[in-house]
Amino acid sequence: MSQVLPATISPELFAQRADAIADAARELAAAGWTPATSSNFSMRLDDDHAAITISGRDKGRLGRDDIMLIDMHGKAVGTSARPSAETELHTQIYRRWPEMNVVLHTHSRTQSVASRLFARDGVVTLAGWELQKAIAGQTTHDSELAIPVFPNTQHMPELVAQVDAWLDSGRPLHAYLINGHGIYTWGRDMAETRRHLEALEFLLGCEMDLRSRSV
Repeated sequence: MSQVLPATISPELFAQRADAIADAARELAAAGWTPATSSNFSMRLDDDHAAITISGRDKGRLGRDDIMLIDMHGKAVGTSARPSAETELHTQIYRRWPEMNVVLHTHSRTQSVASRLFARDGVVTLAGWELQKAIAGQTTHDSELAIPVFPNTQHMPELVAQVDAWLDSGRPLHAYLINGHGIYTWGRDMAETRRHLEALEFLLGCEMDLRSRSV
């Protein structure tokens, strides 16, 4: 795959971001969170561009040639490769929060089942868990952390509008589930975003266990 970079982006920076995405993807695939080429990952390069996984690639076998450049409207830049169908959900995060530099989307069994289990409520409310403090900005277990569950659709502008509506209502947002799908979360760097993803995986599993025991 030939990737032509704008003059404003150094090949070294693109390679660094591509390697970081590929490394994270391989580790998450090994954990079983990216079955059947699902999931997508991205990192910001500058105010106008991000690197993102090419659609349909096996996330356990990614290399630099499986990462492509997009603009902040989700359009391919300098390549004929096709980005994920969900690219707009990544660029939405980068546009809304200039300080966010990584977006990870996975499809673990826990995330997928939780998205169905809590779809009727439209939200998973996490409260009283010590691990809530793994999420940036959460300083105590004695608080509530709302993870919305949005209806699934193949029409990405609908999902973008749902996320915008949540944010425009003034509610904080650190991650969200899509019904029958998986989770999106983000952070200032790869380490923070991985921490968010792993903490939310654990917390969703705990909530599912509690619900099953109360039936």
